[in-house]
Amino acid sequence: MCLPPLFAAVPASATEQAKAPAPERPSADSVRQTYRTQINDNTVTIMAGAAHGSDTEIVQDIAAVLDDDTALRVVPMIGKGPAQTVKDVLFMRGVDMGITHATVLSHYAKTGELGPLRSQIAYVAKLFNEEMHLLARAGIEDVQALDGKVVNFGPEGSGTEITARHVFATLGVQVSEVHHDDADAIAKLKSGEIDATIVIGGKPAPLLSQVEPDSGLKLISLPYAKGLEDETYPATLTHEDYPALIEAGARIDTVAVCAVLVSFNWDDDSVRSKKLERFVERFFSKFDAFLVSPRHPKWQQVNFAATLEGWKRSPLAQDWIDRAKTAVAADAGAREQFETFLAQATRTQRPGRTRSAPSCSAPFWNGARRNKTDRFPRLVLRVGGCHGPAGS
Repeated sequence: MCLPPLFAAVPASATEQAKAPAPERPSADSVRQTYRTQINDNTVTIMAGAAHGSDTEIVQDIAAVLDDDTALRVVPMIGKGPAQTVKDVLFMRGVDMGITHATVLSHYAKTGELGPLRSQIAYVAKLFNEEMHLLARAGIEDVQALDGKVVNFGPEGSGTEITARHVFATLGVQVSEVHHDDADAIAKLKSGEIDATIVIGGKPAPLLSQVEPDSGLKLISLPYAKGLEDETYPATLTHEDYPALIEAGARIDTVAVCAVLVSFNWDDDSVRSKKLERFVERFFSKFDAFLVSPRHPKWQQVNFAATLEGWKRSPLAQDWIDRAKTAVAADAGAREQFETFLAQATRTQRPGRTRSAPSCSAPFWNGARRNKTDRFPRLVLRVGGCHGPAGS
């Protein structure tokens, strides 16, 4: 029997398909451009303070929790403290956000030296207290004993200088100011060149945790005097915070300032605003991840819904909070409970302060959990934030 040629059984269309050229591979330039676009569109930067500050650890926490190569990358930046951070957010190319102090914002708003700050800066979130540490040499028993002595107020123009001048002026203590960074100041304190230094940072401040028990240095109390209410909060330091500097069972009273995450107030349709929108969505939505080890204990104080009086919240952050409140209100009875907690917080706040009753939020959120509001973080509507003794 005569068999037909094998190729005759192959349809013409399949033959043509087999002969079709393979798709062209993207060029090296095209691949580089794709990477360049993706990396820049999905990356935000956050300016922290000095390398040894607690806010640097906070920014590193943010990067660790939020980083997702395909959606968002957070790049921590080491800066020169809260005063310089405000300038960097305003004027430095490539800086999207930064952590500063409410006292520093108020200072620049009053002086006007950086322009119309209240319209240029928006806060993403009010964060936590950063305590003021007064570290002194042996023989100094209280802050009044520093009258006429040499005290380091941090680098010139720094957030530490701004806050220290306000506190010491309010207390009526006149000192001879010098200006060094924290590490140099502690070295000069040990050598006897200065009598005391101010360190502002969330407890436990990394640099102070490294001071040796036999250094001869100690932490001194700062009274929460009349005139400090509008800019600072009362706080305490304990042996558990600084075993080498505070005796077991003892406590040191001091004051604290509020750390704030800020951004430039970008137009809604700008590229920078769209990047910030991605950050806000992920930052707020993943809040519970900041409350577990090994994240910094200061996250326990954070309340994204707390307001910073006299300043504009980022519209992107406000939109997220409004949606969270709407979700709570959609649950039966949740709205009434939430309004009750807000009323309780208002009754317990100090005059002139924002709501400050973090301890009363737990029952509300336990109920909210049962009412299926889990897709919003447990503390996003907590009525705390930067506060006084309850969370100091």
